[in-house]
Amino acid sequence: MIIITDERCVDYAKSGHPERPQRISRTLERLRTQTELPITWAEPLPVEDQAIRRAHSARMLARLTSAGDFDEDTPNHPGIAEHARCSVGGALAALAAARRGEKAFSLLRPPGHHATRDTQMGFCYLNSVAIAVEEALATGIQRVAVFDFDVHHGNGTEDILKDRPGAAFFSIHQSPCYPGTGTANVGNNCFNFPVPPATPRAEYRQVLERALAKLREFQPELVAVSAGFDAYARDPLAQETLEAEDFHWLGESIRELGVPAFTLLEGGYSPDLPELILAYLRGWAGV
Repeated sequence: MIIITDERCVDYAKSGHPERPQRISRTLERLRTQTELPITWAEPLPVEDQAIRRAHSARMLARLTSAGDFDEDTPNHPGIAEHARCSVGGALAALAAARRGEKAFSLLRPPGHHATRDTQMGFCYLNSVAIAVEEALATGIQRVAVFDFDVHHGNGTEDILKDRPGAAFFSIHQSPCYPGTGTANVGNNCFNFPVPPATPRAEYRQVLERALAKLREFQPELVAVSAGFDAYARDPLAQETLEAEDFHWLGESIRELGVPAFTLLEGGYSPDLPELILAYLRGWAGV
């Protein structure tokens, strides 16, 4: 298992904000001390504007270096443009590993799946998974699926990939919940699986299984996973019911697709996040 990270991503914070540095620092500590999973550590790749511009408008990219917060959830931290680019670089490094037949998890912040083609929002500044999908499609891969199990709908990824030939988006998320989208399918390639709050674990898994079955029908050559761990029963930002065992099962399910895949960290705000990530990685690795 390859873990892609850069510890400089813990260098920004806003008091009281749930997207905090400890999400990464505590997970790194847990992964470095565990003995079940062999890990190779890697760094993000450099990122050129051309790669970002496949997914985002010039105006949006320029706004990343402007003054003022983007919205009440998305502060303009000092250096956030560089941190966002680093997250993109992690996605591109994970993509490269998947193309070599390796499993790679990008453990970086900020997350990205709420960033639309034109707007930063929802803790997200650049949409790393969509940029990586566009990179894959531009460099020879014909069919790429995004599997997004974050408890919040990946509205930005949907916005960017809607009706994009060769791409398909599958999102399983709580509804009603932020950002209020994802209640129905969109375009010809964006498939949404909304789940009511407090859905029992067994029922939630059934929805995840339906989404995975739909993804298999697409017959992707590559799967990009937006891994949010906020459907966890004790996550403070949602009201769902999953446990660590369910994230282990999700990792197993990605492995059983039998398709090259890479994973990016999106949400997950519980103190138990390190254990949830490790459970997913163990399932994905078959440990």
